[in-house]
Amino acid sequence: MAYLDYNATAPLREASKLTVMRALALGGNASSVHAAGRSARAMIEDARSAVATLAGAEPAEVVFTSGATEANGLALWGAVQGAVDSVPKGGQRITRLFVSAIEHPSVLANAAAVADRFAGIKLQALPVTPSGVIALGALQDGLREGKGRALVALMAANNETGVIQPVADAAALVAAAGGLLLVDAVQAPGRMPMPRADYVTLSGHKIGGPQGSGALILRAGVPFTPPIAGGGQERGLRAGTENLCGIAGFGAAAAVCEPADSRLRDRFEAMLREIVPDVVIFGAAEARLGNTSCFALPGIAAETALMALDLDGVMLSSGSACSSGKVKRSHVLAAMGVSDDVAGCALRASFGWNSTAADVEAARVSISNLVARTKRVAA
Repeated sequence: MAYLDYNATAPLREASKLTVMRALALGGNASSVHAAGRSARAMIEDARSAVATLAGAEPAEVVFTSGATEANGLALWGAVQGAVDSVPKGGQRITRLFVSAIEHPSVLANAAAVADRFAGIKLQALPVTPSGVIALGALQDGLREGKGRALVALMAANNETGVIQPVADAAALVAAAGGLLLVDAVQAPGRMPMPRADYVTLSGHKIGGPQGSGALILRAGVPFTPPIAGGGQERGLRAGTENLCGIAGFGAAAAVCEPADSRLRDRFEAMLREIVPDVVIFGAAEARLGNTSCFALPGIAAETALMALDLDGVMLSSGSACSSGKVKRSHVLAAMGVSDDVAGCALRASFGWNSTAADVEAARVSISNLVARTKRVAA
C-alpha cells in the first residue's frame, strides 16, 4: 500500500500512539485536584509546551480544541464578539472581514456565518493569481477603504496546491491598518517557517497526532470572547472537559515533528512529466510546500484515476479531505481560473513522515498502467 495523502491526515506516529495509550490508562480528569487529576493536568501542560514550541508561541497562548475546524470557527466568532465587547473599554468593532478565496471551507463557512450574524460587517473575498497566490494589491486596496477595524483570514499554505502564501507581507499591511490577522497554519508545521499572527490554528492529525485534536494560538491582548460558556477549562477560553488522549498525542507528535524533505515530491513530479508530458502541475512556478503536488492528467477524470489507483493500493486525493466522497470541482482551482475540464482531472499527492521511495515507485507503476489503458480505449 502506498499512502500519499498526508495533507488529509498523517498516519499516527509511534510516539503519539504510546502517549495516547498512557493517557487512556491514566483515567484522571485534568480539572480534578487529586493525584490522577494532577497527572492528567501535567500531561496536558507538557503537550501545551510542545505545541507552543512547534508554533513559535508561548504556552499561555495555546488553547486546545477538537481540531482546526473548531479552532478556525472559535477564532472568527471569538474575535468578532471580543471586538464588540471591547468597545466600552475603548476598543473598536470589526466592520470588515477579508477572506482569501482559497481558504479552507471551515474558514469560508464561518466567515459567511459571522458576517450574516453580526450587523455592520462587510465580507470580502480576496482574489488569487492564476498560480494560487493571494493578490496583495487587492488586500491593500481593501484595507484602505471603509471604516472600522478589519479582520483578515489568510492560510499559511494551501492544503490542495501547497502554494505558500505571503503571510509576512500581509501581516505588515494588516498591522499598518490597525487590523487583525487569522492564519490557518494547519499544513505548515515541519514544512515551512511557522507564521506569527493574532490568531493561528493548528491540527494534530496533520503531523501524525490523533484525529480530533487541534489548537488555537491566541496572541496576548487580542480581542476574544469565548462563544461557548462552561466549566472554565483552557483558562475559560474553550469550555468542555479536555480531550486528554487527543491533546497528549498531539503534543507527542509536535515534539518529534521534523522538517519535511522535498526530494520525494520532486521525484514524483519528474516521474509524472516523464509518463505524461502534458501533465499540469498547479502552482509549480511558486514557492510550495515540499511535500505537496497538485496535478492533472489531461483527459483522465479525477474520479476514474482515484478508483484505478486505489485498486492498485495507491492512495491519493482529489482535494480537501472535508469533501471526501464528493469528487467535484475545487473552489481553490476555480479561484485560480482553472478551466472545468482541467480541474475535473485534478489530483493531489502529499508525502510525510513515513513516506518512502517505494511509494513513488508504486505510484509510477499504477499511473503508467492507467495512462496506457486510457490510450488503448481512446484508440
